[in-house]
Amino acid sequence: MVIRKKPLAALLIAASLAVGVPAAFAKEAPAPPAQAQKAFDNKIIKKISADNMYNHIAHLAAEPRVAGTEAEWNAVQYIEARLSSYGYETEIQPFTFENYYAPKVAVTAGGEALSSSSFTYTPNGVVTADLVYAGLGRASDVESMDLTGKIALVQRGEISFGEKVLNAANAGASAVIIFNNEPGGINGTLGEANDNYVPAVALSREDGERLRAGLAEGQTISATVSVTDGRIVQETSHNVVAVKKPTQKKKATDQIIVVGSHHDSVPGAPGANDDASGVAATLELARVMANMPTDTEIRFVTFGAEELGLVGSYEYVDSLSQDERDRIVGMWQMDMVGSRDAGDLVMFTVDGEKNVVTDLSAAAGVRTGTPLTYGQEGRSDHVPFYEAGIPAALFIHNPVEPWYHTPEDTLDKISKEKLQETAEIVGAAVYRIARPDTPALERAKVAPKPVEYEKIVGGIQ
Repeated sequence: MVIRKKPLAALLIAASLAVGVPAAFAKEAPAPPAQAQKAFDNKIIKKISADNMYNHIAHLAAEPRVAGTEAEWNAVQYIEARLSSYGYETEIQPFTFENYYAPKVAVTAGGEALSSSSFTYTPNGVVTADLVYAGLGRASDVESMDLTGKIALVQRGEISFGEKVLNAANAGASAVIIFNNEPGGINGTLGEANDNYVPAVALSREDGERLRAGLAEGQTISATVSVTDGRIVQETSHNVVAVKKPTQKKKATDQIIVVGSHHDSVPGAPGANDDASGVAATLELARVMANMPTDTEIRFVTFGAEELGLVGSYEYVDSLSQDERDRIVGMWQMDMVGSRDAGDLVMFTVDGEKNVVTDLSAAAGVRTGTPLTYGQEGRSDHVPFYEAGIPAALFIHNPVEPWYHTPEDTLDKISKEKLQETAEIVGAAVYRIARPDTPALERAKVAPKPVEYEKIVGGIQ
């Protein structure tokens, strides 16, 4: 994906007109000159250390931090200890979740062993039966078919994998094979556990098309689908929360800012960029802001079990009272912000619309020399906040690096320059709200525009 950016000069002109201040500020007090704003930015920026962030990543990425494992708990303890050392009130919030352990799968057809993969939440079972082609597995495809005791061969497309399996099972199938509609294999899920599912496996398009062609020629093809050792286990993960109360208590705004990241990684991946980088930036901003004068509460939060469906951030948002939700004026989520092999820093919102977080950050980007674009994307811990009516944005380098979710997501791929860039922008934007010389930020789903910045087409690439 090509990320289009305005020339820096044009953005600086726009910034000089609006001096980086939302109209919510301008109504209450004259905007300080741009030079003065940059001086405030420097109070944060000059204290940020890329070396500190790099060292945090080195510690966290020594091993994969899969949710619910001892390695994730070790990361939680490390994060809490660092935050406590900065003088914060800290809390470790435990929560339980269902973790699915993938089964061993095998497929043979016509006496030939085929390369296959599993679907999350497929039940275990070993079935040997004749194959029957069932199209796309829609209800209309199987309504006139008797699949009793058969293995349904189904093509990917149009409806979810779970619907395909249920439709085939309802027609009597004992197992389902879903083959891809594009080159390569399938990495998919049935969505959730369901007692009505039958064992389901995935094949490549090439193997599936070959089986379909054989059936179309009138061949009888016997197949065996084997799914074993899959299981669902209740496990525990944790969020880590550090709270900085306003230092200017008499002039406190009664508002809250959240700065977040996730500390878990996927199996087999050290997760240096995903998301030890975001955690490192969160820790460094917490250190820098620990003794800064503020009139607004700041919460630094690292979430567990993000990779399993944003579980930790949903748990955190669910734990908030309505009063707290109403008081949170912005949430900054940093996810994958340090890879040398990724693209430019982009802000993503769930609905693809600007909000106070993107506006303030775009203004900070102009002041710090890194103009930003924005786009539409979920897939990280800003989503639960958005769903609770809180302005939120994801900060990530896009396109993502080729090492995403692989064992190659290691420390040697980390760029100190990109870590510094992200921390400077987020730090400057957050401190623009939190510092005591600025008026309270009015709650708005879409804030007035401090600078002009462009929207990109598409989500994370």
